[in-house]
Amino acid sequence: MTPRRFKATTILAGLAASGLALIAWTQPWFGIRLDDGTALDVAGDVAAPAVPALALAGLALFGALSLAGGVFRVVLGVLAAVLGLCILLSAGSAILAPVGAAAPAITDATAVAGDAAVAGLVATVAATVWPTVAAIAGAVLVAIGAILLLGGRRWPAAQRRYSAVRLASENGDPVGSWDELSEGGDPTGDKI
Repeated sequence: MTPRRFKATTILAGLAASGLALIAWTQPWFGIRLDDGTALDVAGDVAAPAVPALALAGLALFGALSLAGGVFRVVLGVLAAVLGLCILLSAGSAILAPVGAAAPAITDATAVAGDAAVAGLVATVAATVWPTVAAIAGAVLVAIGAILLLGGRRWPAAQRRYSAVRLASENGDPVGSWDELSEGGDPTGDKI
């Protein structure tokens, strides 16, 4: 695989993983049935409220990565790994403790608060695939961060069209351009 293709594949994979985490956050994560027979669907926005901010940061990160130089690729690689780890921890904690993750929804439905009291109300918990999808997306972001740390410096440089532009007069003197403007001339060189 050429370095240019590898760069494009890595950036697209990062965008896809971040987008997948964001989509997973909007879906139902748990089906809770209470002792009284009440059924609650708990979405990712309740179970893992940090995921959308992390996923949006990932989308912005991979957008910036397409323009970043070698040193910034390393910094962005570290950030991608940290974002992925945070998504993984957020989704993983919801998977490991679904009643705790669903506690705000249970409290809203029953007006009962407190970990022990809320846990006493829950009869069954059924997890959907979405928390696992979010955790996998986080793990993929961690892997992409590691790839950036190990191989990001070998990527091709950004094209010159993204470089800073410096305007100068024909003789190369920016002060001369201002003097020409003060004298009524056109420093851009456009002739009418």
